Amino acid sequence: MIEDTIWWHVYPLGATGAPIRDRGDNPNDADHRLRQLEPWLDYLIELGCNGLLLGPIFESVGHGYDTLDHYRIDSRLGDDEDFDHLIAACKERGINVMLDGVFNHVARTHPWVAEGLAGDTDWEGHGELATLHHGDEQVKQAVTGIMLHWLRRGIAGWRLDVAYSVPPEFWRDVLARVREEFPDALILGEVIHGDYAEIAQAGTLDSVTQYELWKGIWSSLHDENFWELDHALARHQAIASKTLPNTFIGNHDVDRIASKVGQDRAILALAILMSVAGMPSIYYGDEQGFEGLRTEGFSADDSVRPALPASPKELSPLGNWIYVEHQKLIGVRRRNRWLTRATTEVLDKTNETISFRSFSDDGELQLDAWVQPKPGVRIHAGGETLYEWS
Repeated sequence: MIEDTIWWHVYPLGATGAPIRDRGDNPNDADHRLRQLEPWLDYLIELGCNGLLLGPIFESVGHGYDTLDHYRIDSRLGDDEDFDHLIAACKERGINVMLDGVFNHVARTHPWVAEGLAGDTDWEGHGELATLHHGDEQVKQAVTGIMLHWLRRGIAGWRLDVAYSVPPEFWRDVLARVREEFPDALILGEVIHGDYAEIAQAGTLDSVTQYELWKGIWSSLHDENFWELDHALARHQAIASKTLPNTFIGNHDVDRIASKVGQDRAILALAILMSVAGMPSIYYGDEQGFEGLRTEGFSADDSVRPALPASPKELSPLGNWIYVEHQKLIGVRRRNRWLTRATTEVLDKTNETISFRSFSDDGELQLDAWVQPKPGVRIHAGGETLYEWS
């Protein structure tokens, strides 16, 4: 089932080294960069993932979330032929592909603004972004058409950018139309604020991003306070009982986990992620210990959206040990698919240690983690050690 997919999340414009700003002054703007991802597909499989979650690939002004044309591949990444080539390569390997759909707002220079389908308000104070008129039937038809177009081209689902800002009745209407043709398409909504499960249910989203768990994991490791993780896991369980959470410890909008807690504790973070309910995603480079902190201004995200080398062979050997630990932990997850819908309960905790069990009718495992005197973790079941690191 697609909900059991473990995603490798890539920000294509950054990963392929495409120019983000001052595009008109760059003679190397247009290129077939999307094909640069093909050498990484076997790497994705070897890591243990079976899904490719792509950030924006449609024609845009700059960073991709300022869309100009939802039907056209960004010229910095290539064209339809490049897209079809990538989809075919993924299908050959059994890789599900999810696209990032920005349907809350568009670039202020998008034709829809002149047509009156957007533009009365800026999105969250960003003057270059115009919020769509979600109550307009033309907008509903347009978004439905876009989603169907790319599903027909071979993708498995959509990540809906800032889904929490869009009225739930818009999603209910649009997704009902989409599901008439693609009932099994996976719809993941980006949710940061509010009642995650309620937003998912009201909008008929299949899954939502679990930022609360992300915060609880890194913060508890950083502050050596597993009481916070205990609270976050209880909240997570309440959400997971009602909808499918997309769990993560890194994405294109947050500081790298290795920069937040260090490379050693990043292994603990991943172990926790792989031992609780949800649909996990791994942000490209985290499996190599990439570091990066967001800053301010136009280049705020550059350090967390870096270019990849031409092929995995050109990666620094310094990250290989982290990659190996990722393979082991993702392997535990893949061998225990029941974890997607598991129940988790904390058994014991101190500031520096935590033990919890995750279980369902199909299995059970226990995780013991500690940060002192040095970080370590053990995952076991029925007296058998499934994973151990310290």
